[in-house]
Amino acid sequence: MRLHTLLASASALVLAAACSPGEAPEHADTAGNPATETAAPSTETAASEQTETERLYAWFQQEFEAEIEFSPIGKTYLGMLDDLEAYGQWNDPSEAAFRAGLQRAADRQRYMHENFDFDALTPEAQITWRFAEFITENNAQQSEFWDHGFVFSSFFGQHTGMPSTLIGYHRIDSLDHAEAYMSRLESMGDVLNVYTAQADERAEQGVLAPAFAYPIIIGASERFITGAPFDDSGTDSPLWGDIQTKLAGIEIDDATRQALLDRAEAALLTSVGPAYDNLIATMQSHADMAGEANNGAWALPDGEAYYRSQLMNYTTRTDMTADEIHQIGLDEVERIHGEMRQIMETVGFEGSLQDFFEHLRTSDEFYYEDSDEGRERYLTESAAMIDQISDVAPEYFGQLPRAELEVRAVEEYRITTATGAFYEQGSLDGTRPGAYYVNLANMRDNPTYLMESLAYHEGAPGHHFQSSLAQELENAPMFQRLQWYSAYGEGWALYAENLGKDMGFFTDPYQDFGRLSYEVFRAARLVVDTGIHHLQWTEQEAADYMLATTPMPEGDIANEVRRYMVWPGQAVSYKVGMLTILDLRQRAMDQLGDEFSYGEFHDIVLTNGSIPLTLLEELVDAWIARKLTE
Repeated sequence: MRLHTLLASASALVLAAACSPGEAPEHADTAGNPATETAAPSTETAASEQTETERLYAWFQQEFEAEIEFSPIGKTYLGMLDDLEAYGQWNDPSEAAFRAGLQRAADRQRYMHENFDFDALTPEAQITWRFAEFITENNAQQSEFWDHGFVFSSFFGQHTGMPSTLIGYHRIDSLDHAEAYMSRLESMGDVLNVYTAQADERAEQGVLAPAFAYPIIIGASERFITGAPFDDSGTDSPLWGDIQTKLAGIEIDDATRQALLDRAEAALLTSVGPAYDNLIATMQSHADMAGEANNGAWALPDGEAYYRSQLMNYTTRTDMTADEIHQIGLDEVERIHGEMRQIMETVGFEGSLQDFFEHLRTSDEFYYEDSDEGRERYLTESAAMIDQISDVAPEYFGQLPRAELEVRAVEEYRITTATGAFYEQGSLDGTRPGAYYVNLANMRDNPTYLMESLAYHEGAPGHHFQSSLAQELENAPMFQRLQWYSAYGEGWALYAENLGKDMGFFTDPYQDFGRLSYEVFRAARLVVDTGIHHLQWTEQEAADYMLATTPMPEGDIANEVRRYMVWPGQAVSYKVGMLTILDLRQRAMDQLGDEFSYGEFHDIVLTNGSIPLTLLEELVDAWIARKLTE
């Protein structure tokens, strides 16, 4: 999974905040500075000296540069560290800043319509134009439910997002960078208190997370105020350890280093610690309000309309109802089970499909030792799987990413809130590689038969190819390179697993069964997500369905069902996106016959950014039409 929101870190740091305020990552909630009125942009270069496309792209760049000023955290993710004032700030978390961002987006769209001629643009620029329109309109639609989302949940929130930003993204290469870190640390409590107040306001309106979420939120928060300087346990708290390590890595005199450490300690004790105490107390009160309820979106105010909006957002389609998605999931589960039974025959297993699932869940042969050696073996073999598919990738892709890719274990400081695996995008300047993270806290949650599918999904040719190629687009506006839609991105990553089979891998029947295991898992998500949020399934009903239809470990299923409960609609994006891409590929194969090219098809899919599926379909159809006339 490429985390657009901060579930475990931010796996995909898309910086939608810079151009689309309604789709910001959890740790980059839109604006960064007090809202200001945006004047109509000026174009200094004479129109006669530029094509309409050049004018439009110059304006997009100008607007990006203006909008990024509202997102100090966005600048940090993009490695834009020259603005030292911004490097010491957090994004403005207020609703006023959020609404101001939406207004700026609406003003930009109106200006674009009034000052540029769509018909005079190149086909590529027309795609960009329509992409920009979709972002603005989708964000406006989603903003109607701004106060329905959970500010803190068991899988994401600023209680983990803010420290993860400091630890994972705030580099200290100089004294100025250290001063900026101190500034963020000193103001962190005030910002966290704003988020806590927002969560409290929503709770009063009936927007309460499921009951299971609160102990997890509280436990994750306590981790950041456990250890020095908060107690005498003999260990360092995550932020205290981070600042000591980073200050030790720069050349400054001892007195200056000690002064900075004293300042950091004071900030932790007087700003960060009290804010976490306030958050913990608030979450405890919300837990009391929630009681034992583990409801879906249907129980929220205007829950039916809210869930419908989430399905539209996560599928980037308006033509799919919850009932239709539910039925597609049921049909796909049945189809995949048929392919699974064929593999059972191949390996000579006697018994039912559920018996085989139980065999995979419980047999020691499918799990590495729960030790440092077992974890290292898992990482090493995962990297080797990525290397093997990368070697043949030129046969299936016209364009390949330049960015490097690393395989890493999730760090200790965020391991309790991290999902099983995720991809974290590299920096625009290439100094930070892309990373495929695996949560190896419990090796029984990481069966070996799933390793190949995970490597292709999170690494190559999945999220790493899609995200890196988008970032590396040339002659494309920055928003197009950075925007993220789950139906496209997660759909591509699931498609990439299937593509691995076409590329000649999954030769081991158990690994191939693992591929089908993940596919049926995503198909079951269609059933379970709509079951929970539309059909009012209980948590137990959802878990029972997944236990009966997938071979995933029971612990994974429990965590996954709870993830769906706090993140309505997102889980359907994978399979909807994959089916769309597969349908488009089959359409191209049927119409082009021997003229079909994997490389050309994948270039069409991957070289326009994370576009909505409706626009992707039009692009593929246009490519097919061009090929037929050549």
